[in-house]
Amino acid sequence: MSSLHWHSATELAADIAARKLSPVELVQALFDRADRLDPTLNIYILRDKDAALAAAREAEREAASGRLRGSLHGVPVGVKDIIDVAGLPTTCHSRLRLDHLAATDATCVAKLRAAGAIILGKLATHEFALGGPAFDLPFPPARNPWNRAHHPGGSSSGSGAGLAAGLFPLALGTDTGGSIRNPASCCGILGLKPTTELVSRDGVFPLAWSLDHVGPMARRAADAALALDAMTDGRARAGSELGHGVRGLRIGFVRHFHERDMMAAPEVAAALDDAARGLAGAGAIVADATLPDLNVFAAVNRTILNAEAWSVHAPWLRDRAGEYGAMARRRLMVGAFIPAEHYLAALRERARLIASVNEAFAKFDVLLCASAMDPACRIDDEAELARTYVRQARAPFNVTGHPALAMMAGLSAQRLPLSLQLVAPYHGEARLLRVAQAWETISFCADLHPFD
Repeated sequence: MSSLHWHSATELAADIAARKLSPVELVQALFDRADRLDPTLNIYILRDKDAALAAAREAEREAASGRLRGSLHGVPVGVKDIIDVAGLPTTCHSRLRLDHLAATDATCVAKLRAAGAIILGKLATHEFALGGPAFDLPFPPARNPWNRAHHPGGSSSGSGAGLAAGLFPLALGTDTGGSIRNPASCCGILGLKPTTELVSRDGVFPLAWSLDHVGPMARRAADAALALDAMTDGRARAGSELGHGVRGLRIGFVRHFHERDMMAAPEVAAALDDAARGLAGAGAIVADATLPDLNVFAAVNRTILNAEAWSVHAPWLRDRAGEYGAMARRRLMVGAFIPAEHYLAALRERARLIASVNEAFAKFDVLLCASAMDPACRIDDEAELARTYVRQARAPFNVTGHPALAMMAGLSAQRLPLSLQLVAPYHGEARLLRVAQAWETISFCADLHPFD
């Protein structure tokens, strides 16, 4: 029982199905762990303990009678608090939504439940998935389990931090400019942004509707595959290539993102080189790949995101601006000053960028590139947060909609996670997770934890 918190979702589901593990004992153990750790990590906004234990008891009865709902029967999941869970508030970490109560589950949550998953509660985010980490909000910001003084990444901050701390084996996040992959990078777990529209966004509070994605966060590639298949009714076939290794796969290494367009910290650059060598050593054909300049992708992402976010928030910002935290208010107001011609120009440039990435996939099966250019900085250093937050290569694939994941590539000298990013053609999640699983095997990074 002492190491249950590090078991994979795949292992837990198998043990529950074989009646070797009680879902009730599992859920209780994870809540007990949260009692010990969460007061200094701030991962949960709300723990739905009574409902989760009731669901666990029902899952145990069903397993005992040989009735399993699906591949996630009895497996606990945490949910980012911009995603609706029936009967719980969706606060978006904001004063403006403290009185909100969701009437129904978001479609992604409903599909996880249908597969047997147990929802533990709502997890910390940045205000409206944009304004954080901030200290002037109704809830404190989540902290990085590797070093509580450091940022866990965002905006799916509670999801990433909670997985790294062993509070649940699976979580849901959302990603508009990298918000699944940023906490995955900072916390040393795996975060997958699927192909655009693959996972339903019904019941998810929008940030920028043409860039938003919902995806799974996990500690293992196989677990992310389980969750993604559950949320897509198996359409993704996300686990279909697991175990196949990388021999013969053509991997394009987009070096210029971190060597020319935006210089990465030396430890990050070295970790990416190690990953390229490791994958080549496992039989992949690794060669340099060229995409448009990272800064062009970033400019297009910012223009579209800011314009669309303003359209969502304009009524509240006109009438209730003082109820926002200062950081979210400042970031959202930018969109009020973007002319329509700039937004339309960004959409035209977006089409060119999509074509360029698709052209690269005529030569390569998967792309390897940077995710974060730096390890996580201190959470209370506003200047360093502002400097490093934009130093990333995640936004390109919100612009283009290709599936992308971030995962650990090693540890810095300060024992903070370093990361890499993998990208695949549209609906290539199975290939993406195949390479991710191979890297897990090569690197042993998935076995590294901040503490027991």
